[in-house]
Amino acid sequence: MLTVGGLVKELDLQLAAGEEGAERPIRWVHISEIADPTPWLSGGELLLTTGIQLSDAERQRQFVRLLNEYQLAGLGLGTGFDHEKLPAALVKEAGKLGFPLFEVPYEMPFIAITEAAFARLVNEQYDVLQRGIDLHKRLERLVLEERGLGEIAKAIATAIGGTALVLDARGEEMASQNFRRRLPDGALEAISAEVAERAGAGHAALFAPGHPELAERALAYPVAAHGGGAAQAWLVAVRDSGALGDFERLILQQAAVVVALELMRDRVARETERRLAGDVLAGAVSGRLEPEELRGRLAPFGIGPDAAVIVFALAEPREAEAALERQLGAAGCPALVAAHGAHGRELLCAVVDADGHDPLQVAARAREGLAAERPEVRAAASRPVPVDGLRRAWHEARCALEATAISNGDAPPVASHRDLGAFTLLLALNDEDALRAYCDNVLEPIDEGDVTYGGELTRSLEAFIEQNGQWERAARELYCHRHTLRYRIRRIEELTGRDLSRAQDRIELWLALRARELVT
Repeated sequence: MLTVGGLVKELDLQLAAGEEGAERPIRWVHISEIADPTPWLSGGELLLTTGIQLSDAERQRQFVRLLNEYQLAGLGLGTGFDHEKLPAALVKEAGKLGFPLFEVPYEMPFIAITEAAFARLVNEQYDVLQRGIDLHKRLERLVLEERGLGEIAKAIATAIGGTALVLDARGEEMASQNFRRRLPDGALEAISAEVAERAGAGHAALFAPGHPELAERALAYPVAAHGGGAAQAWLVAVRDSGALGDFERLILQQAAVVVALELMRDRVARETERRLAGDVLAGAVSGRLEPEELRGRLAPFGIGPDAAVIVFALAEPREAEAALERQLGAAGCPALVAAHGAHGRELLCAVVDADGHDPLQVAARAREGLAAERPEVRAAASRPVPVDGLRRAWHEARCALEATAISNGDAPPVASHRDLGAFTLLLALNDEDALRAYCDNVLEPIDEGDVTYGGELTRSLEAFIEQNGQWERAARELYCHRHTLRYRIRRIEELTGRDLSRAQDRIELWLALRARELVT
């Protein structure tokens, strides 16, 4: 770093006053002969002048005070023009304020000073840029090697000589690394609160954390989200000692881009894994996969020869996949997690390894974790089965969940095979051909009618039965007028020859609808 003392020494000159300020950094060199050059300065400059305007002691004192207040680095006065030597009043005032002052003899042109200073500044900036490029390459290599956010934070912490944090948009820690010192007590909590507050207000600009012990040595940089908008994360750097300099600010800007790339890579990897999990789950519950293939595709998820199926009914099941993965991971239970459609709605599903894990207990703990963030979470679990029996386990858990849906508050925290009720009869029938023949016999007339009605008859029948024949509630579920629903139900009765006001006929149709789900 170029300082006043260093430049004076390099030029073989001497400070006449302000030795205590010799370490002031020089940001630039400016030459001026006007009485007040500060409107054209921004602080940190070394000013060179011959002092044409400094004709008396009072002006000289005022001039030094003005430069010091504006936080200039120092003053070089050229002698041999209007002043044969440094004016006493100038030297005295500079000494009083600790403001660096030195004499520039007539033999030394100002251009010699500016060239020396600019050469040093350019070299320093080049060095900063080169160090930044080297770090950027190292960070890029960490991303390509898939080393993760922890290694990226470690590289940043080492480069700045301090602490590097990656926080998500809510202020929760994603990665952190200390260099030699830990953050002061309460600093992390304060930074997290500031990030959360700015995220809530939609602010995505860098800021200096307000914690008093981090003054001038900390900066929080936003990590851009895909497609712009609010920051998806924040990169925070805190030096162990000393203020953040140009190098730290440069690498923070570069590192934020690398963190964004790592988050994008991680997001793509998670989405790919979830798509794979969804494909495996669909294949397992549909029975399309042969037992050997199914075991092979479940093995990467840590699932052994015996497994169970857990299902959750909640809002936005796909958005809850990551939360369920965290819950099951915390419980030490290997699992495949994916959303899967059933009975006209999506459920959040997990195939869990049953070796040493009770599916009911695992489901209960996971449900508690999900319910802490989401209202109205219902759960059900199947019994452990060999993995080639996952189709039946899926239907067992799903049917148990459905059987307890209208339990009027009497449902257990996690439904199981004990709660299947009438579904037990359907699941007990291993003859799918017999079930399919029964479904076709009862529902085929409706299917033929649905060619004209686009599936509305079947949906109306299900809603009507599920709402126990209550016209208003069923119509609201279907988003249609009750008269429209009455017309559709009459049409169903005409097609099937059944009377939906009779409990026996409603039960027969309900069993056929549920049985069809087991064979399709």
